[in-house]
Amino acid sequence: MNLPVLTLQCCLLGAGGIAVGLWARHFPFPSPVVKPLLPPEQRWPTEQVREWALSGRPDAGFLAFFERDPERTVPPGNDLVAPADGVLLEVFVKGGRRYAVIALSYWDVHVQRSPCAAVVREVREHGDTLMDGEGAAAVFLRDKVAPVQKVVVLDTAAGPVEVRLVTSLSARRVEVWVEPGRKLAKGERIGRILMGSTVVLDVPEQVDIVAAVGSRVVAGETVLSKELVR
Repeated sequence: MNLPVLTLQCCLLGAGGIAVGLWARHFPFPSPVVKPLLPPEQRWPTEQVREWALSGRPDAGFLAFFERDPERTVPPGNDLVAPADGVLLEVFVKGGRRYAVIALSYWDVHVQRSPCAAVVREVREHGDTLMDGEGAAAVFLRDKVAPVQKVVVLDTAAGPVEVRLVTSLSARRVEVWVEPGRKLAKGERIGRILMGSTVVLDVPEQVDIVAAVGSRVVAGETVLSKELVR
């Protein structure tokens, strides 16, 4: 009997058994054995993250990933940058205002930034009587109950600009880190949505949005408007 070979075979069988056990234990979600090899969207599937958001007990690994706050390279000049990471879902005009709706996924950075140099005029806070929806409905709060919305109102060279932090049904908290009277540089951090869903930029109608609907934008880096004042 070749003892080294037998020992190796037993070790391999044992490792295989452990791997199968971990797979069965975590099914239908990824096993810890393969998780580190997967991209974030597959490492923490939507269904699993939604369960954590509703229970308030997220996985420690996902929480560390979710709370990341990388530095950003803010472009110089008098332009308007995205206030949030995500997909530019919709741009429309209503009542003399232009709205840019940015949808955040669970895997996006959730720290919001000032779209331009500004002074904070007001922070409005709303509770669970408001409404939330998709696209335009998210802005005017229709269709279904939403837990929280906070609006950061900015005085800028183009007039009042609002950054609306809107949660979905699976989110519970919004943090705003600035207060009225605070001077902000373009791209400066203003807050964070915890497990949140939507950021809406509300600007005067004359401010054109040049980023394409459906494109991914990066907070503090992606230019939404070439010139804030024309």
